[in-house]
Amino acid sequence: MEDYIIEMNHITKQFGAFKANDDITLKVRKGEIHALLGENGAGKSTLMSVLFGMYQPEAGEILINGKKASIHDPTDANRLGIGMVHQHFKLVHNFTVLESIVLGHETVRHGFLKMDDARKKVMALSEKYKFQIDPDSYISDITVGMQQRVEILKMLYCDNEILIFDEPTAVLTQQEIDELMKIMRQLVAEGKSILFITHKLDEIKAVADTCTVLRKGRNVGTLDAKTASKEEMSELMVGRAIDLNPHKKEVKPGKPVLEVRNLTMFAHSAKKPVVNDVSFNVRAGEIVCIAGIDGNGQSDLVYGITGLHPVTSGSVVLNGKDITKESIRKKCLDGMAHIPEDRHRFGLILDYTLMENMVLQTYYTPRFVKNGFLKFDEIKNYAEGLCQKFDVRSSNGVESIVRGMSGGNQQKAIIARELDRNPEIVIAVQPIRGLDVGAIAYIHNQLLAERDAGKAVLLVSFELEEVMTISDRILVMSEGEIVTDVKPEEITLQELGLYMAGAKREKRA
Repeated sequence: MEDYIIEMNHITKQFGAFKANDDITLKVRKGEIHALLGENGAGKSTLMSVLFGMYQPEAGEILINGKKASIHDPTDANRLGIGMVHQHFKLVHNFTVLESIVLGHETVRHGFLKMDDARKKVMALSEKYKFQIDPDSYISDITVGMQQRVEILKMLYCDNEILIFDEPTAVLTQQEIDELMKIMRQLVAEGKSILFITHKLDEIKAVADTCTVLRKGRNVGTLDAKTASKEEMSELMVGRAIDLNPHKKEVKPGKPVLEVRNLTMFAHSAKKPVVNDVSFNVRAGEIVCIAGIDGNGQSDLVYGITGLHPVTSGSVVLNGKDITKESIRKKCLDGMAHIPEDRHRFGLILDYTLMENMVLQTYYTPRFVKNGFLKFDEIKNYAEGLCQKFDVRSSNGVESIVRGMSGGNQQKAIIARELDRNPEIVIAVQPIRGLDVGAIAYIHNQLLAERDAGKAVLLVSFELEEVMTISDRILVMSEGEIVTDVKPEEITLQELGLYMAGAKREKRA
């Protein structure tokens, strides 16, 4: 008899008439890393939310260590030794790291919060796993990679034995991903069991023992992750063969579309600039990629170009016109599209419907408004067309509230909206974050199509494979400066890593 720590038998979870999980059975052995693979909206996060007590299933049962378990909420899950790192972190931004870790598990004596023992335990865990956290930093001031470490520490602080990672690498740099893989192996070596939701086949091959594939809410197969090929897994996931290599035509770039001249930016109360005298251009018919380790000024640079943050000095020029101080709407009208790295903060209004989000930048145009009133039938028809074209899925069609959609489908909705406006320059920051292999191939082909149509594309990516595959030129940022400008065929991954780490510099005149 198999030694299963988790048995989810015949789980069905519905939202109205939509079956997010349709009679799914999933079994996880003690001490293994079990990957859960599937397209965006296949039901992976929903199934794990059932296991964590956030949703109650309409049918099925859950066994933990062979005993039937009633999991009505996350408190029950924690009691059973189940912890979860969510795709979108559940952290309080004005709490410190220490406060966030102990939240819900505080030690109180005589009505007073006692943090000394908690601090010792947290620091011991941080040292053991080489997390290097500052317990007194505020969540709002630390990187997303560090926020994820806080989420992992929350699970370890509660002594959880079953650890659920929902898309844990979606917001991480390659170096952080490598570190997370080591941590996962270490946790399993200590006897923990891990459920690992991911779209990245390389990661499954690197750390998983077993892989269960979901498609349209059903379990379509469980494979040995070590012996199954990436092609087998991707075909099982989407139901058809996927070409994992984008085909890039040779295109001769035209005139500069976007010109960034001597741009300098300071963060709040910082003495050192986060963007330091940066100059570059992006020409018509080329994809320029900004690579670098997270936190080296890439985000601030994009905020300055798009108008989300003010610049200290320098200028941004679009098709010969200085747009540095223009409003965001005016920049959009001038032909700028922006796919932001933080889709919840800058890309969507989560409590609006999908169709309302699709027209956030165009709702005031004659197509969608008449005599001051929105033409909802026209908006609905437009949104349905975009969803069909970009394969955006949701439980209630275009009338779905965006907050309830999967992260990957939220991302596809933003990409659909931005590319459909026929922009002159597409600024895409981690555009494949949280997407499955089929969607990644589609988005890469869309960006290449923009390039082939003579548009300019500025891509910011932490995925080195993406950087090397679809870029025409690579700019590497380190400590707020561009340290090299090369073509992908002129550099190796190792050399690129040296530039990103600041070990090599080649400042341009």
